[in-house]
Amino acid sequence: MASQFLRSTNSRYVAGVLAALGAGSALYTLTPQTVQAKSEVDAATIKKIEEAYAKLNGPEGAKCKSLLKKHLTKDVVDKLKAKKTKLGATLYDCIRSGVYNLDAGVGVYAPDAEAYTLFAPLFDKIIEEYHGFTPKQKQPPVDLGEGKTKEFPPLDPKGKYIKSTRIRCGRSLKGYPFNPCLTQDNYLEMEGKVKKAFAEYSDKELKGKYYPLDGMSKDTQKQLIADHFLFKEGDRHLQYANACNFWPKGRGIFHNNDKTFLIWVNEEDHMRIISMQEGSDVGKVLDRLIKGVRGIEKQVPFSRDDRLGWLTFCPTNLGSTVRASVHIALPKLAARKDFIEICEKLNLQVRGIHGEHSESVGGVYDISNKARLGLSEYQAVKQMYDGVKKLIELEEKEK
Repeated sequence: MASQFLRSTNSRYVAGVLAALGAGSALYTLTPQTVQAKSEVDAATIKKIEEAYAKLNGPEGAKCKSLLKKHLTKDVVDKLKAKKTKLGATLYDCIRSGVYNLDAGVGVYAPDAEAYTLFAPLFDKIIEEYHGFTPKQKQPPVDLGEGKTKEFPPLDPKGKYIKSTRIRCGRSLKGYPFNPCLTQDNYLEMEGKVKKAFAEYSDKELKGKYYPLDGMSKDTQKQLIADHFLFKEGDRHLQYANACNFWPKGRGIFHNNDKTFLIWVNEEDHMRIISMQEGSDVGKVLDRLIKGVRGIEKQVPFSRDDRLGWLTFCPTNLGSTVRASVHIALPKLAARKDFIEICEKLNLQVRGIHGEHSESVGGVYDISNKARLGLSEYQAVKQMYDGVKKLIELEEKEK
């Protein structure tokens, strides 16, 4: 069931990623409620920040085109290099992934929620360019699309172009920081809370099983690999963001019995909630996602900011956090030199079928809404739906 489609988004999720990679840069002793942090950024960390700036703007970073490089100006460095959040996160913790991965498109992560405000001179510029969302704007009220899923009938009822459909959203548990600032006890505590929420699912379309990565049997691992829920390679962007500490403690995968509803626990975000199936029935996929989200939030409160919406580790996923996508083959349109430009004008993002930083395989692309912030959850799905509908129309007009 939608196995090829799942391959793209689950390639990062695996036990065996080394927690030691990138560890040791932050200086904090913390729990979600109490923090003991040094009052000043140490000289060694300030030196790392300055060296990072020099690398991005030196010969090694000559080909780097990330938003980090563009907006991490000398003025921003001087303004922020001595600042530290209450949980102990520094500017270096925000930028380290993009400094090590010069091919990144964005290059920054928020170690905790406060980073978005404390390091606003950097984050606000990146958020504005990526989302078109200015510091004066405010995320609209929550609108998951309840009662409106019938507005999204199958995009490709004959199955000529679309292979499968997926809609996902991210959520962070209220009262906890993001990956780089979490302790092992935090991970285990959060895992316990969400497991209780999963056990409360009563809808037959959502009922399933949780699989913790820690202590996972070889048979279970083989089955999850066969289902394309679990792969052996880790994501270097997350590793260098210091997001893999204590792996695999507190991490796991929940999926329903039909394998059309999946939740990652403590991977990039505290939770990635995913609804997917073969074909192009966007409305049905969205309806399942809504039921899944509502079921969890009855048991576990989520972290939301009045201006930025749902808070997540990566600034590209703020706001609605919704990424609605299809795997689609458009052989004629994709052959055009302006294919990517056409998609961008429709506010669509194009990836390979193995997710971010991958290429198309067999002429099949992963196409989704680009915007997450500044529009509601329903509007994010509609952006993808309307854009893909237009792409199909253009494909059929091509000679």
